[in-house]
Amino acid sequence: MISTLLVANRGEIACRVFRTCRERGIGTVAVFSDADADALHVREADAAVRLPGAAPADTYLRGDLIVKAALAAGADAVHPGYGFLSENAGFARAVLDAGLVWVGPPPEAIEAMASKTRAKELMAAAGVPLLAPVDPASATEADLPLLIKAAAGGGGRGMRVVRSLDTVEQEWEAARAEARSAFSDGEVFAEPYVERGRHVEVQILADAHGTVWALGTRDCSLQRRHQKVIEECPAPGLTAELRATLTDAAVAAARAVEYRGAGTVEFLLTPTGRAYFLEMNTRLQVEHPVTEEVFGVDLVALQLALAESAKLPPEPPAPYGHAVEARLYAEDPSQDWAPQPGRVHELTVRGVGEGGPSYGLRAYGLRAAWSAGGVGTGDPGRGAFGAAGAGVPGPSGRAETGVGAVDPGRIGAPPPWPAGASGWADASTRADPGRIGVVGAVGTGRPGPDASGATGPSTTGPAPGGADVGRAATPGTRAPDAPEPAIAGHPRLRVDTGYGPGDSVGVHYDSMLAKVIAWAPTRAEAVRRLADALRRARVHGPVTNRELLVRSLLHPDFTGGRLDTGFYERHLTALTGGPVPDGGGRTAAVAAALADAVRRGHPVGGWRNLASQPQTKTYGEYEVRYHRTREGFRVEDDALRVVAVAPHRVSLEVDGVLRHFDVADHGDHVYVDSPAGSYRLRVHPRFTDPRTATAPGSLLAPMPGTVVRVADGLGEGSAVTAGQPLIWLEAMKMEHRITAPASGTLTALHAVPGSQVEVGALLAVVTDTAQEDT
Repeated sequence: MISTLLVANRGEIACRVFRTCRERGIGTVAVFSDADADALHVREADAAVRLPGAAPADTYLRGDLIVKAALAAGADAVHPGYGFLSENAGFARAVLDAGLVWVGPPPEAIEAMASKTRAKELMAAAGVPLLAPVDPASATEADLPLLIKAAAGGGGRGMRVVRSLDTVEQEWEAARAEARSAFSDGEVFAEPYVERGRHVEVQILADAHGTVWALGTRDCSLQRRHQKVIEECPAPGLTAELRATLTDAAVAAARAVEYRGAGTVEFLLTPTGRAYFLEMNTRLQVEHPVTEEVFGVDLVALQLALAESAKLPPEPPAPYGHAVEARLYAEDPSQDWAPQPGRVHELTVRGVGEGGPSYGLRAYGLRAAWSAGGVGTGDPGRGAFGAAGAGVPGPSGRAETGVGAVDPGRIGAPPPWPAGASGWADASTRADPGRIGVVGAVGTGRPGPDASGATGPSTTGPAPGGADVGRAATPGTRAPDAPEPAIAGHPRLRVDTGYGPGDSVGVHYDSMLAKVIAWAPTRAEAVRRLADALRRARVHGPVTNRELLVRSLLHPDFTGGRLDTGFYERHLTALTGGPVPDGGGRTAAVAAALADAVRRGHPVGGWRNLASQPQTKTYGEYEVRYHRTREGFRVEDDALRVVAVAPHRVSLEVDGVLRHFDVADHGDHVYVDSPAGSYRLRVHPRFTDPRTATAPGSLLAPMPGTVVRVADGLGEGSAVTAGQPLIWLEAMKMEHRITAPASGTLTALHAVPGSQVEVGALLAVVTDTAQEDT
């Protein structure tokens, strides 16, 4: 039995694994780089070991240091998370050689699938349909477009789409450099790029006793830079025949390499519905929560149990309902997805953990045993988002949610089990040692009897000692991989994150802030719930993709299930075209100005002289003019009437409709939240500092990062053309190009390969041709 687990990772996934460990009575050990010394995953662990340095190659990719850390901290098992060393067979062997339990597949299975090129050879031998590789040196126009991919790793790193033969060599080298930086392996290959293809994957789970589960499908087609943004389970619009093809192929792939543990087999679907094997990820996926929500399982708990040689029941649990996940990134989609490092002031999603009365009994009992999104439900304790469970008093004596309500330092206790439920089968107490059992409301995956009056499941009767629970009522009659709109259920939210208030998003790692997941009986309900939760969320700090996520979820192509990997190529301009022209931004600026006036503490007294001229404040593009009167505030806008003003809350009547706004001031930005949406407004100083002015044509670093290279032959006096890549920066595990803003002459070059630069640093100056001619 595992007693203490080290997670060889960071951020959200480390926090996620720690949650399950606490619920199972397993001690936890974190590892951290210097950049992560104060990170949430370090604070949540029972013990932590420093990995000196900040770059991944010096820290989280140093398997030797991680094994030493596990031994020093007294851990007896290692969980790799995802990314970094999670698919490194050498690291898995080092863990096992040190006498530790490896919570993952056998090194041989990792090795077989670690290289996408070798995995494709293995699948070809098994008869799985594949896209034929292309030799870029002999590629012709007929082969375009091409997709260059890293042979190792995933997450979109080392991937480039090539649409012109002139750029093949350049993109090949760029992909190699990015792959080498992310995975310490620069091998890349090329294959045809399928336009309007869908990315669909199958979650598998396998034990050491010959049982392999296929836990449905996930659609992960909405991607930017080949990295997933929105995922859902089950994949919509698949025929029963196609679902069977995908799941059968996934199980065959797992059996071919004698797989054990959790893994994912990924496929590319053409517009005509043909499926091609892409790769097998021998690890947990970022998007695993949507499968957990639909199938009522805890995949991390299953990983731990399988690492302890437990047995899976012959049949997996049946799916119920639909789940959608959105990845909240600190990035600006309108600026080529540029990462946005900075301090997180607040990150609150309202309604997390409030699943309604049927949640505790719905589907499989395990679903009630863990706190989705890290929120405590039986204890006024603290979760990753600090949300106390629905209806459970928090520290103030009332049910509370959100980071602002409680301290996000630990996870609260799970809720009480339903009558007769006892949790996962324990090898020391069950009739069949090592058999995993899921208890509670088991059987078909439909909700049990509860206060909502939902119909209970049919089962084959009580299982002795819990040994056989978790099976469908009749073997081989598992419910289809599709939602069941006729079954009642309460939509619920879950949030997984690695950040708390006051934490900083750095430049060394991925820019994902959190994953927000919504479950509901139907896809339409889940999508609507998620969009509303994101719209109402309080996200204060770096620029994020929150607005893009909301608009994507509400886009007709998404709601209609018309999904493919080119979604953002076609729709990004419309999705990032600024706020809807409904005056919301100006109204938010008015709320910000009035709240600021109250915070500054200038009460209106009967004896004071009142200024005849209006007060003026500027936020972003909005100038607000208002008057103080003895009756209160008056805005120079006939459509707005001030109803109430407090330091952090303003009520305005907008065209005859009363609306409320929450206002938070954090330095040079103010954040205004309302049910209709949120705004991040830059505060304009009354007087500008002339030292901040920059010359026309200045190229400034859009983020802190490392200059990895400059264009060949580039120097002062070089002629450049508009859009020409001049400088490459690496930040947040991605490479970013700095291009010439206009055609002209490079009159200054300050960027030096290998140098670290801060945001706003002057990299170069281009004097455009029009200015040179005047």
